[in-house]
Formats: sequence, structure tokens, C-alpha cells
Amino acid sequence: MIRVLLVDDHPIVRDGYARLLMQDGDMVVVANASSAEEGYAAFIDHAPDVTVSDMAMGGAGGLELLRKIKQRDAQAKVLLCSMYDSDSVVRAALEGGAMGFVTKTSPPENLCRAVRAAFAGQRYLSEDLSPQLMLSRPNEEAERIAQLSLRELEIWRLLAMGRSHTECAQLLNLSLKTVANNQTQIKEKLAVSNTAALVHLAQRHQLIGAPTL
Repeated sequence: MIRVLLVDDHPIVRDGYARLLMQDGDMVVVANASSAEEGYAAFIDHAPDVTVSDMAMGGAGGLELLRKIKQRDAQAKVLLCSMYDSDSVVRAALEGGAMGFVTKTSPPENLCRAVRAAFAGQRYLSEDLSPQLMLSRPNEEAERIAQLSLRELEIWRLLAMGRSHTECAQLLNLSLKTVANNQTQIKEKLAVSNTAALVHLAQRHQLIGAPTL
């Protein structure tokens, strides 16, 4: 039996995932959580075989959860799900240690396949993503994004969402100085000069959604 932890800030999504995963009888959801913080605590308490997390939650997201889990257990198996399928974001997740990436627009059975593959120690990309992501060389802009650590990616995502330095510090349990220093490093690595450029770049690479009118 594959023991799964689900992390998503939408209860309906978590319930749907749980029903989907348990319908074949070889998987059981041992815990679910609505935030990265709850997800990390549940990971420690339940030691799941596979953790499935949404990448973009309201507070700290799946990239931060992935970072913390891999820091605690380098062998942990984590899958990320997202509405977005930017090559740069998917590649960053894989290079950060994710076992796979499943888009929320892909067929539901992809999630089951991904969990089984991760449990078996195999990487998995949902069918609507190119398998070449695991092999191909990224373009210059994507290469700059690949220089970011998981923590820097998460800080970039939060800042691009409009979070203040104080909010980032609280969500990620960091000092204001650390967040400010990270923002400077992020701008240098991405070769941008201001926050507006950070936001535009995040939208272009689908780290965040486009603004609604």
C-alpha cells in the first residue's frame, strides 16, 4: 500500500485527489494539509511514501515545502501539481529534487501514474509536458532562473504575488534582512533591476498567473 500525503489549500481539490488515489485500492491518503507549514508537520508525523503538493498556495508554496522536506530527508519522494506548465518552473522543481510534476489540466489518471512512479523511484511528467524537459538545455533566460535556489524561487513567487518583505519573512520564518538580501540576489541572478520586472518575468514564466482585469 502506497501511503500518500496531500497538500493543497483547496479542500475540494484535496477531497477529489483522495477519492481518485484510493479508488484502485493500492494507495491510501494518510494525511492532508492546507498549507506548506501543515504539510511539513504532517510529513514529520506520518512519514508518507509520497507527498503530493500544490505548487502555488496562498502562503508558502510547494517549492518551499519541497525544500524543507528534502532538507530533512534527501530520499523523500515529492510530487508537485500546478495550474501552470512553464518549462522553467517545471525544470526548477525537478532540479530541486521533485520526483515529478503534474499539471492540473492533465487527465486525472496522470496523478495516479505519477504517485506509482515516484513510489518506484522513477521521475514522472504528466502527458501534456514534454519529456525533453528532463534532458534539453534551457534558453538563456531559463538558465538564469535555474540558478535560483528553491528558497529564492519561493521568495520570488511571493514578492511577485505582491507580498511585502514582512509577509515573506513571516511566511518563511526568515528575518527581514534575509528576505531583502535574497531579493537582491534574485534580481542579480535574473538580471532585472526592479520589482516590476520581477513580476513581469514571473508572469512570463507562469510562476504566478496573469493579473485579472
